[in-house]
Formats: sequence, structure tokens, C-alpha cells
Amino acid sequence: MNIKQKNIEELENICKDIREEILRVVSKNGGHLSSTLGATELIVAMHKVFDSKKDPFIFDVSHQSYAHKLLTDRWEEFDTLRQFNGLCGYTKPSESEDDYFVAGHSSTSISLGVGAAKAISLKGEQDSRVPVIMIGDGSMTAGMVYEALNELGDRKYPMVIILNDNEMSIAKPIGALSRILSSAMASPFYQSFRKQTESFVENFGEGAKYIAKRMEESLKLITPGIMFEEMGIDYIGPIDGHNLESLIDILQKAKDLKKPVIVHCQTLKGKGYDIAEGKEEKWHGVGPFDLSNGHSSKKSSAKSATQIYAEALCHLAKNNEKIVGATAAMPSGTGLSELMESYPDRFWDVAIAEQHAVTSMSALAKEGFKPFCTIYSTFLQRGYDQIIHDTCLMDLPVVFALDRAGIVGEDGETHQGVFDISFLRAIPNMTLFAPRDEKSFHQAMAFAAEYQHPCSLRYPRGSFTQTDLPESLPFEFAKSQLLRSSDSDILFIGYGNGVGRAYETAQVMEKKVSILDLRFVKPLDEDMLRDLSTKHKKWFVFSDSSKMGGVGSAILEFLAMEKILHVELESFEYEDSFITHGNTKLVEESLGLLPQQLAKRVEA
Repeated sequence: MNIKQKNIEELENICKDIREEILRVVSKNGGHLSSTLGATELIVAMHKVFDSKKDPFIFDVSHQSYAHKLLTDRWEEFDTLRQFNGLCGYTKPSESEDDYFVAGHSSTSISLGVGAAKAISLKGEQDSRVPVIMIGDGSMTAGMVYEALNELGDRKYPMVIILNDNEMSIAKPIGALSRILSSAMASPFYQSFRKQTESFVENFGEGAKYIAKRMEESLKLITPGIMFEEMGIDYIGPIDGHNLESLIDILQKAKDLKKPVIVHCQTLKGKGYDIAEGKEEKWHGVGPFDLSNGHSSKKSSAKSATQIYAEALCHLAKNNEKIVGATAAMPSGTGLSELMESYPDRFWDVAIAEQHAVTSMSALAKEGFKPFCTIYSTFLQRGYDQIIHDTCLMDLPVVFALDRAGIVGEDGETHQGVFDISFLRAIPNMTLFAPRDEKSFHQAMAFAAEYQHPCSLRYPRGSFTQTDLPESLPFEFAKSQLLRSSDSDILFIGYGNGVGRAYETAQVMEKKVSILDLRFVKPLDEDMLRDLSTKHKKWFVFSDSSKMGGVGSAILEFLAMEKILHVELESFEYEDSFITHGNTKLVEESLGLLPQQLAKRVEA
């Protein structure tokens, strides 16, 4: 959609149409809602002033980029948003040339912008291209942002950074005065006057320079941009992020400055849909819902693994005041909201700062507390060095509770929780285990609370695979549980939620097989595996994890060390590729991981 020649009234109508389309599709498919509705005018203004075919459009996290997708020839496909083989919920260059970079994790945008600006400079394209960044105020809580700003302020590459402040947390009372100042500070007259004044004052010695600097600082103090200015980056704002005419004017002026500029825009989450307007976290990411009343369309009777975790941790925290915990900007998603309300001095949301979460919890462990560091599997990747250097090197008893382990469905490649076993298994002092159902989860949590070394337990998004499994026994260090014994030469080895899949696959088959709940992948239950190797020669591994470095790899390493050569092992873990987005069942079917498909593979 070419909007370059559209007037303000036409652009405002386009914003209205975009909002209606986002609401229609997200209410049907689910997705990110409040932030993307709030960013509509910002994105329309970006496309009016800049050119996504040549200017790098970089969206932080990119969950707010739906309007960008609609403006870049994807209107007809928008019905397929987040569906299997449909449009991704995040920016994706393989989907469109207008998407500059893959994004799904927070706080990478300004670093990408600096890299793009360096490339533009090396190619001599500064006069025709400029990176334009959109970053939310939440993403500004991560340290990577300030690493990038630090270099940007020093090197002065031309770049326009749109700070989408949708919490109204910065400079709320400034109002009209700020709007006047923002426009004035972006104007060519002000910028020219500033340069001339600096040159003029240089000739009058240190005293004049000191007075001029103090006067400029006094002006900045009535705006919230002093921090950015001190880093060497011009600041404009805050401005109304829904005033399209003002946005276009300011962005054009910022572009013309040919230097790094932060344009601070205040927006309203859920703008245009009264039910979702405001700060309510539940409207950030939603499942399908009824547009007329906002009620969820899906009702799940099964208790989610996250709910079970929250209940177990609440029980432990109530009886042990040494138990503490942290999450990185996901209190409701990880189930920690209730704990933060009940024990505000012991459970914390540290913002989008996984590295800080890991290291700070390590210090608490050093002081005799028992920290539960509760993070999505995909986000723990961001704190990997800290796990090694600050937790495991000191052998500190931090529990890493990994939510969303395995396939997460519609969020896709950037969010699939498939690598945690592979990257944690390599670290000395780390113990890895996993529950298979509600009762075993409580038992695993009780074990974790008493364990005096670093450990990690993983659990799926949504509920555990619902099967009629034998009753779980209490967790013992490095001990598995044999759930079913048979005379067959086939052994199914399940880990975590993979136990349920193994059991479902066994039910499809006519032949009876033995089933082992592995429980611990590091260390393995070597005695049990040795014993089973004398009875079964065909082993099949079920685990929601990457095959490389995963559960099957761990068992193969054991078999090789023990020189147990007669056992044939096949792992039904994920192959060495990134897993696409879509309904979890459809994704699993495409990977050949449904019980009926697995049964055929075993019998073959």
C-alpha cells in the first residue's frame, strides 16, 4: 500500500481500517493486541516519512508490527496470521523484503540499527538510507540497549529511534509545553542556532562555556531526555503518538538532522478498542476472543503446567521463608504474580533483564536463600554466561524453572523452547530433571527446594499430555521410574512431557512395550539403564527438545562409555532446524511426532 501521496485525513482513515483488521484477525486467531493497536499511527507515520524498501525498518521484539505487515502488501494474507504455513506474528525477512530482520526477543533493535548504520556508512549511502527503529519502553529495561546507545552516542551515525512509551511512565505531566519544545528542538533553526552558539561561545573561554552549558541543562531539565542527551544522542519529545500530523512533521525533521535522534512518543495500549485500552497485561498477548465483550473463546479444563508450578511454589514459600524468586518481565506468564503479591519482599520482577535475574539470584543463594529463577526456556538463552560464571562455577543452589519448554505453537521460531537441555547439559555442577504430570511436578519441586546445587526443571506450555500414567513416586537424585515392564525388545524412554507422548504412542500400538520415565537427564540413572540394556535392544527416546545434545545424545554417550553396543537407539526429538509457527498439533504433525505417526515409525 503506497501512502506517500495520501493526505492526513486519508491516513487517519487508513489507521482506522488497520485497527479494524487487526481486531478482526486477532480476535479469531489470537496474537499480540494492545501494543500493536497502540502503535498504529507511529507505523503509518514511519511509512509516510521513510521507505521500508531501502531504509532498514527495525522493530524491537516486533510483536507490535502488524500495521507494518498490512502496509506492506500482506493485507490479503493477514487472515493467516500466526497460523501454520501463514504469516508470522513477528517480522521475518523470508516473508517480505520490507522486514529487515528476524525479531522475537527484546532489546536487540538499537544494536541492529548501529550495525546497519555502519554498513550504510561503509557503502557511502548515508544520503539515501537511514535506519529507523521502533522500541517499546519495556525493552529499555535491558542492558543491551544501553551498550548500543553508548556506541551510537560516540560515533554519531544517523538514525531515528522511535521510543514507544505506552505506559505513560515518562514525563506524564509535561503536556503542551513539551509539545512546543519538541517541535522547536527538532527544527532546523534550533539546530543551526545551537551550532552557531557553540562556535561563538568557544571564543570566550571556559567561563562563557560553563554558563552556556548550565543554561542548556536548565532547558533540558523540563524534558525527560537529559539521559539521552548526555549520551550524545538528540532527544525530541514526549509527543502524542496518536497525532498523525504532528508525528509526520517530527519524524521528517528528525530524519533531516542526519544524526542519532530519539523521538519519544506516548501511546495508549489497546487504542481503538475500549475493552483493551490501558495497561492491563492480559491484553498484551491473547488467544481468540469475542470482539463484542472481550471474553476468551477457548475454555480449557486441564490445569496448565504454569498453574501447577505456581501452586507448588506458593506451598513451598509458605513453609520456608528462605525461598525467594525472580522472573524477567513475565510475572503472569510464569505464574509468579500471586507470589509477588503475597511475598513482595521475596519475589521480584526484574524487568527484561535475564542476565541480571540469574546473577542476582546467585548472590541470594550465596547468602543462604533458595532462589527459583523462573524464565521461559527461550529467554534463558539470554543469561547463558551468567549461568556458567555466576551460578555453576560457584556451585550455588539456584533452581532454574523453565516454562514453555518444547513447542510453543503460534509464537514460532524465536520462542520454541527446544535448546535448554542441550546448552545446560554441558555445564559442570548443573543437574537436569523434569516432571511428567501434576503429582510428579509437586514432587520435583520438593526435591528442587532441598537440593543444594544448581539445577533446572522444564515443563510445557499449556497442560501436560493427559494420559492414565501410573502413580508418580517421590523424586530421588539421579533415579528414574519404570512405569511398565514387558517381554518386548522395545523400550520407550520418556523425559518430562515426553513421557505422556511415549505412553500415547504405546497405546496406539498392538504390541506391549516397556516404558521408562527417565526423570533425570543429568545425571542419568546408569544402574537402571544397564539393567534395561540386558532386556531390551531397541530404545526409543521421547522428549520435547533438540536432538543435538539432547536426551538421546546423553543416553548414547552413556552406551558408548559402557561399551553397550547391541542397543539400537532412535530419538524422536527435534531435528537440527528451527521449528515454524502454528497450531502445536499441526506443527507436530509436520514433524512426524503425533502418536499415530510415531507408532508407525516404531513398528517399521
